[in-house]
Amino acid sequence: MARYKALSAELDPCARQLAERLRGLKDHGELTTRHLAAKTGYSAKSWERYLGGTSLPPREAVEALARITGADPVPLIALHEIAADTWDSRRARNPAEPLTPIGPAAPPTAVLPAAVPPTPAPAPGRFPHIALAAGVVALSVALLAALLLLLRLDEDATHAAVAAPPATTATSPPPSYTCRISRVDGRWSAGLNKGRNDEIVYGATGADVAEAQCLLRRAGISPGGIDGMFGPLTLRAVKAFQQRSGLVVDGMLGPRSWKALRG
Repeated sequence: MARYKALSAELDPCARQLAERLRGLKDHGELTTRHLAAKTGYSAKSWERYLGGTSLPPREAVEALARITGADPVPLIALHEIAADTWDSRRARNPAEPLTPIGPAAPPTAVLPAAVPPTPAPAPGRFPHIALAAGVVALSVALLAALLLLLRLDEDATHAAVAAPPATTATSPPPSYTCRISRVDGRWSAGLNKGRNDEIVYGATGADVAEAQCLLRRAGISPGGIDGMFGPLTLRAVKAFQQRSGLVVDGMLGPRSWKALRG
């Protein structure tokens, strides 16, 4: 499990909870920031900032992490919306100027009272403006909290609204693969990689991975979806197959593992 720096005590509670949820998904999927960069299109440095709570991740990055780890994106998206609102409000709001402190009377050796300039009075109408801004922020947070509750109560309807693929130019939709299991020259094939037995490892993508996923499913071990992505579920399936076949359990598909898969 990765070691993280402690989140800042000044971090908004919603942003803190979002960062902790993203850390948990990353650790559960046994992913590194380099894996996240390869699978989501956002750089490893960006993921270090997102997971460290120093930068709020885009909604598309949250959806991408949920997709590759098999998590439900709806609660994460709702939490991101609340965190984004409070995050933007804090950044847009200028810090209040400190008032001149009123201290004890100056000692006899200090500057004469006549030379001390009077403390400037606060500009009229300043405090009502601050109170109004605070009220608007509080109302926004309350409305977003109500939206989160509605999302949880009506998850099916909301899922249809957010199920569209994220509009981002950083990544393209993964290709779809169909298993066509057949016996060719005494060897099993899914018809996806023309019978290649190239070595593939965790983090690989493409038709070779999809071929292996189809053959693992044929062998009775589920690799998750047939998506051409060598992720945590496929890794566990490969190790289970290697153990069952009496091979070295290293999680890599080399010539011996391919030979056993193809029968």
